[in-house]
Amino acid sequence: MTIITPIHRRILLATNRRYHSKRLSFPVRKTPRRLQASLASVQETYAPPPPSSAPLQHQFPTPQTSTGTSTYPVPERRRRRWDDLPIVTPLSRYQEMIKSGTLRSDEHQRTIVEKLQALHDQLRDYKQPPVTEIVVRTPSFLQRLFGSQAEPLPDSPLDLPKGLYLYGDVGTGKTMLMDLFYQTLPPNITRKSRVHFHAFMIDVFKRLHAFKATNPPGDDPVLPIARDLAKEATVVCFDEFQVTDIAVAMILRRLLECMLKFGVVFVLTSNRHPTQLYKNGIQRSSFVPAIDLLMREFDVTDLDSGTDYRKMPRALSNVYFHPLTPEHSTEINKVFDALTAHDGPVVQDKQIEIWGRRLKIPESSDNIAKFTFAELCGKPLSAADYLEVTKQFGTVFVLDVPKLDLGQKDLARRFITFIDACYENHTKLFVTSEVPIYKIFSDDTSSIQQKQDKTDHMRSVMDDLGISDQQIGTTSIFTGEEEVFAFARA
Repeated sequence: MTIITPIHRRILLATNRRYHSKRLSFPVRKTPRRLQASLASVQETYAPPPPSSAPLQHQFPTPQTSTGTSTYPVPERRRRRWDDLPIVTPLSRYQEMIKSGTLRSDEHQRTIVEKLQALHDQLRDYKQPPVTEIVVRTPSFLQRLFGSQAEPLPDSPLDLPKGLYLYGDVGTGKTMLMDLFYQTLPPNITRKSRVHFHAFMIDVFKRLHAFKATNPPGDDPVLPIARDLAKEATVVCFDEFQVTDIAVAMILRRLLECMLKFGVVFVLTSNRHPTQLYKNGIQRSSFVPAIDLLMREFDVTDLDSGTDYRKMPRALSNVYFHPLTPEHSTEINKVFDALTAHDGPVVQDKQIEIWGRRLKIPESSDNIAKFTFAELCGKPLSAADYLEVTKQFGTVFVLDVPKLDLGQKDLARRFITFIDACYENHTKLFVTSEVPIYKIFSDDTSSIQQKQDKTDHMRSVMDDLGISDQQIGTTSIFTGEEEVFAFARA
């Protein structure tokens, strides 16, 4: 007796495929209704043939009308191309928001939306060219001497749509307009990115670190990083584009230039005109080519219509308490206790990992964290830390915020970065402060003497950068001009 194993059964079935196909196939009997639906799906106008005089086996009676045609409705075509379907556009979405009362009609803002609509229409027919692999080679001595690259950049696509650079003062609706554009991108744009500028630069610096760890010194990291970013997104939307750091200023021009060559389309929002970026910054001349690139490759548009949308009437909630009094301290603690009552146990000194190191959270539940200002901004923390905190906690309490002056620019800058991170991640914020919010950081007359007195740290920075006393008056790192502007934005 022969034992047939599963393997033998498979071989037997394969070698006798015709035999088994006949045994295992079952004829599908189509009824008149099923046959009508099948024919109607491929024919615009379908009328069933006249009934045959010969009797058919399994014949079903077909209802007839006075004209002799079937009463079954003819189905519509079952397949439609995606580009035949109605597409939500920036302009149609904007009109819907006005009709629903979400937005108020604003002629100047509508003009901006029409520019977004024009870019949207261009993107419907745009296809980013394939991003070619680039072999990074160490430049020769002559290439480094004359500034030529080891690998030439490709030419920009001829049909590359011109990007948009939207700038305006606080409250002009920059973020809303950019989100409106991003949410209504055409369906053919499948690779897209909407990111806060801080988060983008953190990602770039991570890639730089990884590149330097795996490649010999002297290799150009910007080109392969730009290539990888171009592979990940055809359209990139930057919110709060700003340049306040010399490291960012030095890398930004080449990064934008390379990504444009690879066919990436940008939409940027900023509080400043390109010519005002990195104003009075250290070695600003090195950043001027980036300004020229923005002016040449982008449609620079002013959003300021004279309307501050932050000041529109809206429901107020008690989230900012000043001055610092025992009553306000009791009130804010009651709010914290009420919110954490149903959010897991409150723990002390919880630690979260950021870039291989641990950051201590003084007091927190599952989704709510509480800091004092000194704990949050009195330590050397960066945008990466604040972004991670606001990602992990949907609500943050910051207590005892003092009035800051020009001698505390580092604290002010960290607080501004933290506020930006809260805004980006939609984190709810509760604050107790010594003064009203618009007075936390201001360049008043009480700080004039501090401008003239130079601390040991300032002297050390001056020596490292080779800055003389005469140059201090025009350098924003010492005047606090950037901090005053940025805090007004925050």
